[in-house]
Amino acid sequence: MSDIVLEVKDVHLSYRYYQAQALKQLILRKERKKINKFEALKGISFQVERGTNMGIIGSNGSGKSTLLRILANTLTPDSGTVINRAGSVTLLSLGVGFKPDLTGYENIYLNGLLLGLSRKEIDQRMQAIVDFAELGEFVHNPVRTYSSGMKSRLSFSVAINVDPELLLIDELFSVGDEHFKNKSSEKIISLIQDNRTVIMVSHSLGQIKSYCDKVLWIDNGEAKGFGEPEEVIAAYLESVK
Repeated sequence: MSDIVLEVKDVHLSYRYYQAQALKQLILRKERKKINKFEALKGISFQVERGTNMGIIGSNGSGKSTLLRILANTLTPDSGTVINRAGSVTLLSLGVGFKPDLTGYENIYLNGLLLGLSRKEIDQRMQAIVDFAELGEFVHNPVRTYSSGMKSRLSFSVAINVDPELLLIDELFSVGDEHFKNKSSEKIISLIQDNRTVIMVSHSLGQIKSYCDKVLWIDNGEAKGFGEPEEVIAAYLESVK
């Protein structure tokens, strides 16, 4: 079996949006809205070996989270290919996929099924998910009644209990209050050190240096560097001086 668990080849993705125009102009001139295109990713290519911890760095809006969503198969690129040989993939990104009128308990089932677990597997992990999220009896209340912190804790707890082969992490070292932040950080570190393949987006260059074997630097949708953390981070810091 190949040691390459993920191959990304020349991936492009653009968002299309309408240019705002004054209502008066639209009425008097009968002009159609102008469609603009924003290139979020411009030919991204890299490979990840099984068991590697890879970090993705870059400024806000550079395309990091967009790339993670393509790797998680929740976005489809306009062109290019993504070959994923991992048996299971989970994207750790807070607040994704909750239905506000369902209870926390029902949302655990829904998200677990979407992440590939069977009902039996969800039943086996249910108590661990509820305990880690620290929701108590609130787990039986609709999610629309939850605070943002409660939603974050539940989202995090569901995702970490799936035990995927490929783990995608989107800025998740600061979940909830100080107590839960420390608890979640320890859990993420244990997952990273558990010989699985991890790809993480973080603005903390210290965390990237500590936990990653490889680093991809994206700027304005383009790959500016890929390789050893020290070298890529140094080049990134030089560019933002």
